[in-house]
Amino acid sequence: MSQRNSPPPSTTATVTVFASPTSWIESDAVAQCHQVAALDGMTHVAAMPDLHPGKGAPIGAAMTSTILYPFLVGSDIGCGIAVFPIRLKRAVPEKLAARFPDLDRPLDPERDADDPAWAVVKGDIPAGHVEGLGTVGRGNHFVELARIGTVFEPEHASRLGLDAGDLVLVVHSGSRGLGERILRAHTEVHGAGPAPDPGAYLAMHDEAVRWGSLNRRLLAARVAHALGAEATEPIVDQCHNLVEVRDGVYLHRKGAAPGDGRDVLIAGTRGTPSYLVTGHAGPDAGHSVAHGAGRKMSRADALRRGKAKHTVEELRRTPVGSFVVCGDRQLLFEEAPTAYKRIEQVIDDLVHHDLATPVATTIPLVTYKTADLGPTSKGRRRRGRP
Repeated sequence: MSQRNSPPPSTTATVTVFASPTSWIESDAVAQCHQVAALDGMTHVAAMPDLHPGKGAPIGAAMTSTILYPFLVGSDIGCGIAVFPIRLKRAVPEKLAARFPDLDRPLDPERDADDPAWAVVKGDIPAGHVEGLGTVGRGNHFVELARIGTVFEPEHASRLGLDAGDLVLVVHSGSRGLGERILRAHTEVHGAGPAPDPGAYLAMHDEAVRWGSLNRRLLAARVAHALGAEATEPIVDQCHNLVEVRDGVYLHRKGAAPGDGRDVLIAGTRGTPSYLVTGHAGPDAGHSVAHGAGRKMSRADALRRGKAKHTVEELRRTPVGSFVVCGDRQLLFEEAPTAYKRIEQVIDDLVHHDLATPVATTIPLVTYKTADLGPTSKGRRRRGRP
């Protein structure tokens, strides 16, 4: 059963945690849900099984309110995950890892005017934001070459053009500074308060969402061309940091993907499968599903524990035989698979609460986190990072 918690007497908002009693949910994250539920205008907070604490607001939650709160969406407006089919003759992880382009280096409209990746851009760049185009970002963002593993729903997978053994690119990235700029402009004047002009905020927000989607296409195109393949259209592209107006109220999602009849890729870790699911979540779940495995360790804890247990080389190769491209040793430890919850438990909880149906798994082959340009390039790489 979902865990429905009664709100404090001062508010009518409810909090529901869609996790089983055996799932590990931090009390601090649940406390953040109740803090959000106490805000003016809040009606319901739906917490996903990947729930974990965030800066001021929980990550892995869908929050419904009659008032729009920009801080509940956060700074990375438009962050999401897209899946692109890709055809390669051979898929040897270590060899392909060496061919990944430097996705920390942005595409410049003038300097890189002849780059074939630009073909995926139709029309103007949203908000005219040319900074960071074609870059993946840091933290938990990644670009991954993966193969389709277990297919649970063959008919559904077939409609998406997928079969076991097929290759896909999975891209997880956001608005690369644009969303941060939008949130900062709000918080410098209004702090964590509501948007004084919801329409003006939504117009900027929508541009950031479009920018994030375009950037995922650019990232996939850059990698596809580098690997000798053609760029393709995404078969899945869902944003998990956004707000939408639904039934006359504001539905804020922070680390929660739209789960109302849409296909979603729920990310595991670089050493575990991810799950392509179809969502069928209702209003009690904020029409949402989880967006990933969810952290179980802070970055500081993951770094400290990881260094005590693993070497850098151990973390570059994963239990599923995949290869990790990451020139930042600290990030390698911070994003270790052990820093995250078990993706299988997250999926089981979604299925148990009838929020989603698994369609297929994706198994990592190469996961790109940040460029590894070799020891002779480290100084140049640091100076040139955007």
